[in-house]
Amino acid sequence: MKRLPLALSLVLVVALGGAACSSDDGPKIVVYNAQHEQLLEEIAPKFEKKTGIEVELRNGSDSELAAQLRQEGEASPADVFLTENTPAMSAVEREGLLAPLEAAATDPIPAQYRPDSGLWTGFVARSTVLVYNPSLVSEDQLPASIMDLADPAWAGKVSFSPTGADFQAIVAAVLDLKGEDATRRWLEGLKANGTVYDGNNVVLESVNSGEVATGIEYHYYWYRDQAESGENSDASELHFFGDQDPGAFLSVSGAGVLKTAEHPDEAQQFVAYLTSEEGQRALADSYALEYPLNPAVSLDPSVKPFAELEPPTVAVSDLDGDKVVELLSDAGFVL
Repeated sequence: MKRLPLALSLVLVVALGGAACSSDDGPKIVVYNAQHEQLLEEIAPKFEKKTGIEVELRNGSDSELAAQLRQEGEASPADVFLTENTPAMSAVEREGLLAPLEAAATDPIPAQYRPDSGLWTGFVARSTVLVYNPSLVSEDQLPASIMDLADPAWAGKVSFSPTGADFQAIVAAVLDLKGEDATRRWLEGLKANGTVYDGNNVVLESVNSGEVATGIEYHYYWYRDQAESGENSDASELHFFGDQDPGAFLSVSGAGVLKTAEHPDEAQQFVAYLTSEEGQRALADSYALEYPLNPAVSLDPSVKPFAELEPPTVAVSDLDGDKVVELLSDAGFVL
C-alpha cells in the first residue's frame, strides 16, 4: 500500500516533465541553404534570439539543393530556400514550388532585385570583377569589356573557375544580355585563352602569385582576404567593369518560402528578417562583405560603394541555369 503513492507520484512527475518539455519546444523551420554556410551560422542565431523560432540549416550548393527540391516536390521538408545566385531560385520558381512572399519580406528590397511574381526576393549581392596582377598587366591594358577576354590577345592571361555557381551565374548574365551565339563564342574564346582552376580562392591565389595575369570572380574574395591577412591578395588589384557591361553583372542571392512549408508563418518571418534593416545590418557586419540590398544599410567604406557600381539591367528571374550548364558542357568545361 505504501508503494501506490510513490508510483502515482512518479507518473505525475513524468507527466509534468513531458508537459514541460513540450511547452519549451517552440516552432522550428528547415532552411535549405545554398548561401555561404558560415554566413547563415552567424545570422540564424540572431533570428532565433529575436523570435524564439529555431532554424535548422541544411547546407549544399545552388544546383544540389535546387535539384533536391525539384525531386522532392510536395514531399520536401524545407520551409525556406536560400541561394547564392539566382538561376537556382528561378529553376525552383518555374517548378511552381514557391509561395508568395508577404510585403514585409519584399518591400525593403528595390524592385530590380526581386521578380515581378513576388515569389522570392534578393537579399544580398556580389559584383563581378577582374582581379589582376599589376606586375603582369597594367591597369590601362585591362579590357574595356569582359567579352574582350575571349580575344586571342588574352591567350594565357585569364583564369576562372567554371564549375562553380558563381561563374555559371556570370555566364547566365552574358547569355541574357548578349544571346546564345555570342555566349558560345565567348566561352570558346575563354576555353582557348584561359587557365581553369577549381575554386575562386584558387583563382585569387594564382593571380596574386603571378601564375596568371587576371581572374574572373566576385568582389568579396579579394576584400575578405584583405580584411583577414592580405596573404593571397596584397600583390593584386581589382578592376570593376562599368557602363552596364556584362562584366559588371551583380549576382543576387535569393530567399523564398516553399509552398509546402510546414511552418509558413515562421518561414515568412525568417525571410522578412533577412531583408529588414536589422537583418541587413547583421549581414553587412558579418565576415561575408556582400552588398546588402536594403538601401538603408551599406557595407564598410573599405569596399567599393554599392552606389558606384554600374551593373547591367538583368531580370533576376530570367537567368537560365539549365541552358548555361548545356553551354558549359558544349564548351568542354563541365561533364
